[in-house]
Amino acid sequence: MESSQKLKRRDFIKASAVVASFFIVPRHVLGGKGYMPPSDKINLGFIGCGRQSGGLRNRFLGTSQAQIVAASDVYKVKQQHFVDATNKWYAEKAGKDAYTSAVGIEDFRELLSRKDIDAVVIASPDHWHAAMAVKAAEAGKDIYCEKPLALTVKEGRAMVNATHKHNRVFQTGSMQRSAKEFRQAVQLVRSGAIGEVKKVYVNVGGPPKIWDLQEETLPDGLNWDLWMGPNTSRPFNNVLAPDMQATFWPKWRDYRDFGGGGMTDWGAHMFDIAQWGLGMDQSGPSEIVYSEPGKGLIYKYANGVEVIHRPVQDSKQHCHFVGTDGEVWVARGEIRTMPDASLKDKIFSDGVHGVYISDNHYTDFLEAIRKRKPPICDVETGHRTSSVCNLGNIAYQLGRSLKWNPVKEEIEKDKDAAKLLGREMRKEWRV
Repeated sequence: MESSQKLKRRDFIKASAVVASFFIVPRHVLGGKGYMPPSDKINLGFIGCGRQSGGLRNRFLGTSQAQIVAASDVYKVKQQHFVDATNKWYAEKAGKDAYTSAVGIEDFRELLSRKDIDAVVIASPDHWHAAMAVKAAEAGKDIYCEKPLALTVKEGRAMVNATHKHNRVFQTGSMQRSAKEFRQAVQLVRSGAIGEVKKVYVNVGGPPKIWDLQEETLPDGLNWDLWMGPNTSRPFNNVLAPDMQATFWPKWRDYRDFGGGGMTDWGAHMFDIAQWGLGMDQSGPSEIVYSEPGKGLIYKYANGVEVIHRPVQDSKQHCHFVGTDGEVWVARGEIRTMPDASLKDKIFSDGVHGVYISDNHYTDFLEAIRKRKPPICDVETGHRTSSVCNLGNIAYQLGRSLKWNPVKEEIEKDKDAAKLLGREMRKEWRV
């Protein structure tokens, strides 16, 4: 059955390229070593064309293994900017003045209905992730979804369930797992090089804040109702969906309605490394201990390890493992070991101590699609990391400690806290 499905998929991808005949880069123009003809590439549709999408676009196109055929965004100017940049890339690659390939779409459901699209890249605000991913799975698309995976724990579990039900490949955008320094840190921890792990310090920002924005004039070309999507309506404010001239990252992530603050923004990266190092990709803590505002949280695991959240101050966001025989401190582009600084130079062979090897988060996803296998940060892994972040936000919001059952995914003996594992969503978008 599995072999038959692979054959059908290969034939399907080739047939799709014929249907999408507007993509006609000739082999002799783009040929050369490593060249992959369009008929062999994976067709991608982008959902969300904001600031994050540009880097993702370039990284996927840079693999030469995928082509972007459609992009969806509710803000016309951003949608068009993304499409123009994509087509410019194709034109330059083909050595032509004008070239048409990707098309823009307002409603992502229209994009999902296209038969020539194999996979989607979801780069929307967090409050949209679950609804989009579930519908993408139902439409038979493989999925790359930005971190944090979901706004709530229950939405994350719905994404896992839909992925498994429809046999989809799902990569969470926690790309630090494909970075050498983080993989090396995890290998050191899992090898026992620092002894028995006792504590892990995660230095990222704090929880989100409640709504405090004033209504501003809605710009032309922005479908605000569709931007809100699953959420109760809020008035437009530029900081949530800034125009193309803005020099700042959109601040929807700072508000509880749409994001999880620093806890999920950077936390989805650094708590992810903590979970990976501890071998907890299928589980999580059993208790979250709250002390007082601004002092952080302590996540207690059943094996006695404590993961301590310290709201980031002056130092860069990082993950710091402390063991009985040493320590490993890791941040982007930097790894330190104590007391022996040379410990970081220790080399481990591929696959040692159950550490999955990926040097490129994007080619890893594309390879997983072709081989029908889990990528380095699959949906369950992304969900478990997101849950750690979301649970911390619940503890901060209520100002109290929580008992968590990672098997049942339930908060015990606290009905008010348990209600915050999900949220009200407009009927059309419930998952």
